[in-house]
Amino acid sequence: MSAPANRPQRFPAALPKAGGAAATPAREVLMPQRHLRDAAADAARLTAPSGLGLDSSHVRRRMVQRLQQAGVHDERVLQALAEVPRHEFVDSALAIQAYEDTSLPIGHGQTISKPSVVGRMIAILMGGAAANRLGNLGKVLEIGTGCGYQAAVLDRLARQVVSIERLRPLHDKAHANLQALKLTKIRLVYGDGRLGHSGSAPFDSIIAAAGGDDLPPAWLAQLAPGGRLVAPMVAPGGKGQVLVVVDHVVEGGVGRYVRSEFEAVHFVPLKSGVL
Repeated sequence: MSAPANRPQRFPAALPKAGGAAATPAREVLMPQRHLRDAAADAARLTAPSGLGLDSSHVRRRMVQRLQQAGVHDERVLQALAEVPRHEFVDSALAIQAYEDTSLPIGHGQTISKPSVVGRMIAILMGGAAANRLGNLGKVLEIGTGCGYQAAVLDRLARQVVSIERLRPLHDKAHANLQALKLTKIRLVYGDGRLGHSGSAPFDSIIAAAGGDDLPPAWLAQLAPGGRLVAPMVAPGGKGQVLVVVDHVVEGGVGRYVRSEFEAVHFVPLKSGVL
């Protein structure tokens, strides 16, 4: 007699017979290295992206490569340019152009110089007798702080930088920009750049970011023996500007100034007084 259809099944249940149709549940594949793989994936998600934004060293490196093609070859100068975040020194609306080889307005009728011009002038300074002897730019006087970008580059190549700005709003802006980078070798001075800074003289290197009809006597008087000065100046004939280099040469205990002229440039005019 057959068992009733609704009779409950007894326990323990019988095992399926060999060769029966019951399917064996799929086993999970063992992956002893999975925890390492998952950890690597987590690390990749947490790592900040590089090479994409304006704060990327790769963006500055590409700018440096273009400057090399433009004729700036001093590796020390190129390295300094690669380390300074130029976009931090311009208005946010212009930041996308920060690593192009172009000058940009910084307000008050002033501009931040083209990277190639900054690199070229500093490379010329590095060729001076004092810089060759010291292995760096030594004590530097910068005329025209502007937004502070060139001072930040000089900071990486000098023992000390004294930078003078005659426009109070730019002096304050440079102070904020440089303070954010926590640079310690730069002294900012609000004053008349044509007078130099006698209290910190003599200087092994002097660089100017504005051009006049002549070189102020105070600059030459504050240039140390063996020192070099680089500044834009009105070209002979009064048309345009050229880079002028002055070396303070000492021979037989007697000092003299040797002047050379380089390529054409375009800078804002050098003015007296403060505003």
